Parts: sequence; C-alpha cells; structure tokens
Amino acid sequence: MPMPRQMPLAARRVFRLAATTALALAGGYALALELPFMAPLFAFILASKPAPPMGVKGLLGLSLLLVLTLGLGVLLTPVLRYYPMTGLMLVLLGLFFANYVALNLGKGPVGTFLTAGIAIISTAGLTSMALATALIQAMVFGVAIGVVSLWLIYPFFPEDGPAPEMPAVAPAQSSWLAVRATLIVFPAFLLVLANTAYLPTVMKAVQLGQQDSVTDAKHAGRELVGSTFMGGLWAVMFWLGLSVWPSLWMFTLWMLLVGVYICARVYGVVPSRYPPSYWVNTMVTLLILLGPAVNDSATGKDVMTAFLVRLSLLVAVALYASAAVVLLERWRDRRVARGTRAVMA
Repeated sequence: MPMPRQMPLAARRVFRLAATTALALAGGYALALELPFMAPLFAFILASKPAPPMGVKGLLGLSLLLVLTLGLGVLLTPVLRYYPMTGLMLVLLGLFFANYVALNLGKGPVGTFLTAGIAIISTAGLTSMALATALIQAMVFGVAIGVVSLWLIYPFFPEDGPAPEMPAVAPAQSSWLAVRATLIVFPAFLLVLANTAYLPTVMKAVQLGQQDSVTDAKHAGRELVGSTFMGGLWAVMFWLGLSVWPSLWMFTLWMLLVGVYICARVYGVVPSRYPPSYWVNTMVTLLILLGPAVNDSATGKDVMTAFLVRLSLLVAVALYASAAVVLLERWRDRRVARGTRAVMA
C-alpha cells in the first residue's frame, strides 16, 4: 500500500532515496555483479532528482544510450594505444562535450555516463578488453538495478506533482563550467592511464568537476575537500558497524540507516550548515570507498591499507579540484575585469 501523502514531501524524498539506494545495493550483491557497488551508486545518482521514475521505454533507451556512450571508450582504446597524442586530444574534446551535456543541457546522468565511457572504459581497454567488457556490463546492470529499485520504492513515497524545472544557465557560463570540469577530470584520467587500480578516482573527479555551485576558495575547500573527508569518516564507521555482523541483510540495513541520515540533510529535513551538494558528495564518496573495501575483504586483501590508499587518492583529487576551481575562477575574474575596463576606457 502506498505511503499516505500526509507525510511531508521532503520526508518522502528522504526515505525514497535512502530505500532505493539500499535496495539497489542488496540487488547488486545478491546477483553477484562484477562490480556490485555500481548499482547503489547509480541508484543514488538517478533517484536523487525529485521526479517520478522513468518508464520501461525510458529504461531501454537509457540502457541503449549507456551501451553506446560506453562503447565510445572501446573505440578510443586503439587510438590511445597507437596514436597517444591524438587519443589524448580526442579524450579532452570528449570530456568537454560530456560535461557540456551535463551542465548546459541539464542531462546530468547522461553526461556522467558519457564521461565514464570516455575516461574509464578507454583506460580499462588498454589493460584488457575483458576488463572493459566487464566494466560495461557492470555499469549497464547497475543502472538497470537502480531504475528497477526506484520503480519498487516510488509507490510508497511518491511526489505530489511534476518535478521542479532546473534553472536555466547562460551559455557562456555553462561553457566555462564545462571547461572547468574538463580540466578537473582530465588529470584523473591521466592518473588512471598510469594504473587502472585508480579507476574510482575518475568517478570522484567527474562528480567534483560537475559541481557548479562552488566558485571561491572557502566554499571549494569546504564542499570538495571537506565532503571527501566526511565521506571517508562515514565509510570507516559503516565498516566498523558492518564488521559486527557481516551479512547482506546487515549491509542493506546499514546502508538504509546511513542513507536516511545523509539524505535528510540533502533535502533539508534536518537542518545543516552545509549545503545539499556537500552531503551528495559525502554519499558518493562513501559508496566509492565502501564497495571496493567489501571486495577486498572477500578476496583476502588488506582492507585498511587499500582503504587508506583510496581515501588518499580521493582527497588528493578533491584538493586538486578545489585548487583548480579557485585558480580558474580568479583567472576568469581578472579577464572579465580587464575586459570591463577596456570597454569603459
């Protein structure tokens, strides 16, 4: 039976997003996907927008689009291998286009998937096509599980009406944001070229690069770096709680509880001095860190050492993104100021 609409809309959004993420996590691990943590990550990205879920046609179209965008990475692999400079230029242009789609056209998930195809799949293909194929399958199934999870949860926590329209962004501003995002993601891509073990850093760089709400040093440091540390702290607490009773049931329950806590701050149900984007970054960091840690535990690796390495890389990416935002915005402000003075002279 659907949840009574007497529950405030913001509270419904909190429970819908948290429950969808937890259900996708259960589905990803129950189906033993190659990269099961992709399912809750994509579920969180897709369900965070306050809108009804896409239909069956939408899912089929999104899956086809995902295969095509990820397939671009496969096509870039031989170019990167035999013509590296040409390949790097194509990657740079492709990243700009992907970020432009996300920031100017309001197609955040499409831009994210296109960026993943260009940056992640192309580098994975340099290692082995089997790895690239496994990543494509994991992402496609992860998106499908995320959408199906939202289908199952949405009737219990529906919206009151149509989704609010996103505010329009001036073309010049959005183009600048796309350039800025590209310059943040591209170094992470170069890092992954050196070692494919750093693939999660690309997803973090994409999420940081497409953050269009920070333009000064204070907010950049707090939102980009602070949220990364907060996500790492929550990942440690999550892991300690899960170690008490390591099972899929408890994994799902902890994800639900932590999701409610964080999503309540995303939608403003619980007052916070940090903006919603800060808590979105925190949740994404938590999922990026937690999934590989669970895989390390299953394969007998040193979980804590690997966790610290990943957290250090994510913090380094966040520090670079913060510095890049500050320097690029200052450079842009100086250019605008010089142009204004020239016009007035």
